[in-house]
Amino acid sequence: MVADLPPHFRAALDRRACQALTHWGVADQRPELLKYRENAVFRVRLTDGRLAALRLHRAGYHGEDALRSELQWMAALGDGGLAVPQPITAVDGRLLVALPEDGVFAAQHADVIGWMGGEPLGESGKALALPPERLSTIFAALGALMARMHDIADRWAPPAEFWRPAWDADGLLGERPLWGRFWDCDGLSSVQAAGLSALRHDLRRHVATLPTPAQDFGLIHADLVRENVLVAENAVTFIDFDDAGCGFRLFDIATALLKNRREPAYEAIQSALISGYRSRRALPDEALSHLPLFLVLRSLTYIGWFAARPELPGARERVRRYADETLTLAEELAL
Repeated sequence: MVADLPPHFRAALDRRACQALTHWGVADQRPELLKYRENAVFRVRLTDGRLAALRLHRAGYHGEDALRSELQWMAALGDGGLAVPQPITAVDGRLLVALPEDGVFAAQHADVIGWMGGEPLGESGKALALPPERLSTIFAALGALMARMHDIADRWAPPAEFWRPAWDADGLLGERPLWGRFWDCDGLSSVQAAGLSALRHDLRRHVATLPTPAQDFGLIHADLVRENVLVAENAVTFIDFDDAGCGFRLFDIATALLKNRREPAYEAIQSALISGYRSRRALPDEALSHLPLFLVLRSLTYIGWFAARPELPGARERVRRYADETLTLAEELAL
């Protein structure tokens, strides 16, 4: 999405990044814009030469408490031995810096986190380029890392002011879901809206009657899509905790799998992910039998997400496409 940005806006983003970097004492460089989605993410270099990532957070998406809590959890995961980006304090010791409104941008927050090596596993909408054997190795490692993350989260005692959004029944299917009212948004046809409304009703009943093993709930990443999984020669790591919160652990698993369901090697991918997870953490068959429910729940989130961002290229078309895909998926999985 970086290439689609108008040149004048790109220039304004660069100036905003340099404004933020004054707080880390490294404003005299040209930051490299890597990503513009929820956050504008830049590759920067610190005073000691280390690479890092500067994030300009989307105004109004997360409040200061939520952003600080995200950084606290990332630090806790690092303390627990998990290789995830670590927060880097500004010159004055702050983890999070407030940037004022400036005529182009609304007031927003910025932070800097450690750089993680490796390349993204893939890109949504494009076939995975790696051979099946390599994909099995990667997804097994991803499953084990996910399980370690859930274990660390269960052992960690968050500070009193800690707050992150909840990917619970209300956050997914309530009147105001975290990523928007997917059954009642601009771009849907009347047939799609009716189908999604009926599906929402059915899913609420399914979630309310989940058996205890499928109710494993706690801090999750919530966005382990291909772009957020980095692969190096002998390592797999994950980044981008912007949507992390409290949720069903099956939701994390479903997120890692959903966009791979049309891959020829999907059965091997799913088997490897589950085996890797089970190598570190219990996942009973009774819980796993409800994975289809969470695949559909994850699919629903994309509808509201794009509906809330009409400025993105092709947003309206994606709303309709994701609606059709979700309704088809629910039918395939007999939900």
